[in-house]
Amino acid sequence: MTTFPRTSVGGLSVSRMIIGTNWFCGFSHQTPARDAYIKENILTNRKVVADILEVFLRAGIDTIMGILHEYPTVLDAIKEAEDRTGVHCIKIDTPIINTADTDQARGEVKALFDKVAELGTEICMPHHVSVEQLIDKGQKKIRRIDDYTKMIRERGMIPGLSAHMPEVVLYADANNNDVDTYIQIYNAAGFLMQVEIDWINNVIWNAKKPVMTIKPMAAGRVPPFVAFNFVWNTIRPQDMVTVGTMSPREAEEVIELSMAILEGRRPEVAIRGTPAKGNLSTKKDCH
Repeated sequence: MTTFPRTSVGGLSVSRMIIGTNWFCGFSHQTPARDAYIKENILTNRKVVADILEVFLRAGIDTIMGILHEYPTVLDAIKEAEDRTGVHCIKIDTPIINTADTDQARGEVKALFDKVAELGTEICMPHHVSVEQLIDKGQKKIRRIDDYTKMIRERGMIPGLSAHMPEVVLYADANNNDVDTYIQIYNAAGFLMQVEIDWINNVIWNAKKPVMTIKPMAAGRVPPFVAFNFVWNTIRPQDMVTVGTMSPREAEEVIELSMAILEGRRPEVAIRGTPAKGNLSTKKDCH
């Protein structure tokens, strides 16, 4: 398999596909029952996660994103997959920080960033729930954000900002805040996006730094064939797509589908075995 395309974030080479962790940690964005299934059958099993990560690492997809410091099982699985493959996995952590303007809160944030850095995190992107508390729409700025990015730099990590609000990207760019990348929700369904899809596309294309798009399949609401044809064909060459899977086979499928789209060829993946489609099948479609 051809090594997956790469881009650069703050001078660090990362894979353009990023391994997402919602499906490892119990965030299905669907039902409590599905969340519970993930937590009981995946999050508690280091080997299950390592098996999935191994597929990505062997394909040259060596970058993972999530609130990694809160999930020891995922961190252990990363180490196991690294040991199996001999490939270093680049970690992007999205910590939830205390944004109160007090000495106590700043001390808590410094301690949290210390912990994240000690785990070998290369890119640190404060979580959107924290960043968006600092948004000042009247002044069109993110209050005190450079205080936090300075802390991140001081610990040897590359700073970025996680965002659901598109204003995060616009204000950070306009004020030349010290960040090297952004997270932005982007999918063909508009799922969890705060404005219309074409507006987010405009935000991404005008961003001064590479953008890490998330939720391309809208948490299972958009089929992979549709999801990836849309996302890969409507972002820039420097931008990334974050993908979550629940099994090694799913990982293989999203990798092959994405590679085919980027290479302009037909993907070599089986068509779903749904009923009443037998008259449409060919030998190539057989499992």
